[in-house]
Amino acid sequence: MTGHRFRLAAPLTERELSSAETLWGVSLPADYRGFLLEVGAGGAGPGYGLGSLHRTDTGWGWADPSGDMRHGSLGSVFPTAEERSRLLAEHEDREPVHSGFGTQEGFDTAYRVWRDADDTLFRRFTSGALCLSHEGCGHCHWLVVTGPESGSVWVDGFPSDGGMRPLGAPDARIGFSDWYLAWLARAEATVRETPWK
Repeated sequence: MTGHRFRLAAPLTERELSSAETLWGVSLPADYRGFLLEVGAGGAGPGYGLGSLHRTDTGWGWADPSGDMRHGSLGSVFPTAEERSRLLAEHEDREPVHSGFGTQEGFDTAYRVWRDADDTLFRRFTSGALCLSHEGCGHCHWLVVTGPESGSVWVDGFPSDGGMRPLGAPDARIGFSDWYLAWLARAEATVRETPWK
């Protein structure tokens, strides 16, 4: 998965990045901000690469490989552990029970409606976060930009019923720099181990 061909988009200027932050009403985490200003605005990275931050006709936006980026929710507060637990429990409590329906068709319809609500739940779980990279099969890494977890990288396990979970321990969350440098180390090791003809 190297659709990015190990290329980076040109870095942004301070003026450009400040303009984007003002548009969304957020301050991006310092290490990610530094990357955008000094290294590149996207491109080479884990999975299909980093989403590239660029100016669009309507302002600033990410061209992200997953298509999951929702700029309007960046300024929302990333949900706390308690809120995530409550939202998940409420969703699970609404799961239709087969015995509550007179027909299979009625149950199937109700189940589809309930299952489709997963998208709403997922959108709430990723409020206040930006999609860093798409790893394939719907799995993405997210960088939290608001709330107490701001600066930490989370993995989206929803495609495999794993929910959203942070990388690292509660007292030692993994931020953008460590996440990106770990990928670089793995990529370099892979290149060193690959026999060249």
